[in-house]
Amino acid sequence: MDKSSIFKLSFWKVVGIVIVVSGLYATYLRFTEGLGAVTNLSDSFPWGLWIGFDILCGVGLAAGGFTICAVTHIFNIEKFKPLTRPAILTAFLGYLLVVFALLIDLGRPYYIWHAIIMWNPHSVMFEVAWCVMLYSTVLFLEFAPVVLERFKMNKLLMVLRRVLVPIMILGILLSTLHQSSLGSLYLIIPSKMHPLWYTALLPVNFYISAIATGFAMVIFEAYLSARAFGHGIKLELLSKIAVVSLFALLLNIIIKIVDLTFSGKLHYLTVFSTEVILYWSELILGTVVPVILLANKKFRESRLWLYISSIFIIAGFLMNRLNVSVTSITAQTGFQYFPSIHEILITSMIVVLGMWAFKLIIKNFPVFQEDEESAVEKKYFLKGNEIIVSE
Repeated sequence: MDKSSIFKLSFWKVVGIVIVVSGLYATYLRFTEGLGAVTNLSDSFPWGLWIGFDILCGVGLAAGGFTICAVTHIFNIEKFKPLTRPAILTAFLGYLLVVFALLIDLGRPYYIWHAIIMWNPHSVMFEVAWCVMLYSTVLFLEFAPVVLERFKMNKLLMVLRRVLVPIMILGILLSTLHQSSLGSLYLIIPSKMHPLWYTALLPVNFYISAIATGFAMVIFEAYLSARAFGHGIKLELLSKIAVVSLFALLLNIIIKIVDLTFSGKLHYLTVFSTEVILYWSELILGTVVPVILLANKKFRESRLWLYISSIFIIAGFLMNRLNVSVTSITAQTGFQYFPSIHEILITSMIVVLGMWAFKLIIKNFPVFQEDEESAVEKKYFLKGNEIIVSE
């Protein structure tokens, strides 16, 4: 890595620095003056941007880790292995930032350890807390081989690889529980959510949309990484995982239509209101448009159109999570909420820090270098309890 490039300022780097410095100041105010002084949250509306975007969206956008691991280790499709490391890195950074955002949002973050010893198995939030802790640990272990390769700690690397597959399977199970349980958080407030977004199938919707978005994030990051760092983009593999996103989107929209029909809510779609416009927007932008694009083989085998499709899927996902967590509740309760400048600055800072971390790790660790991993596997192998070095 060229050290001089670290200190070379560009327009976007200056913008990023301004956002981070402003976000750090807002964070300082949050911890010195309290939530009430820096946010537009209240007892009537305690969950705002930090839950809707930083937590719900952050966890969903990190779903690429468990989806790709499921493909390679549950279904044993080895050809998708080159996509695993970037997806795990995105998931690991995503969960670290989610934990950071959660500490900012909690009224008393120094009590976060209570979930470890004060068990309440009947609480969805208890399950969410444990899934976040356990899955963050699993993601650390999944990404550890990349760090060990970088520092040539080959003996420890070989030991870790012996238990890596069970660890990844555990991660898939934990993420499956976590993605769906986030939807379960809203099942307890049926009277406080707009009927278009409230459904007993929220956990199912959250899980299926996370699968579609997880693969879309893999495509999104692969395209941008290829342009920024010159890595070859594996178009054939990305086209195949796009098909999975396509089927997940189709399944999700079928479930929604069936649910609206049998629950007698279809008539809400014809009522002209801001909420209905937002519902149609998330449906059209996040489902209809990418389904049309991905159903066309010509578009599905084009780098640019795959990238554009992934943007639509991600945008629709973000709109859905914000609509569920903010729009649906403000519409039903009549409470007007818009995030304060401090909430926006802290969220923007978290996004920028995630981008910087991803760029720094990509430049300094063999995230896209599967050939190095193969070389290590060939040079070092286990014979009984002894590690043999081959010539």
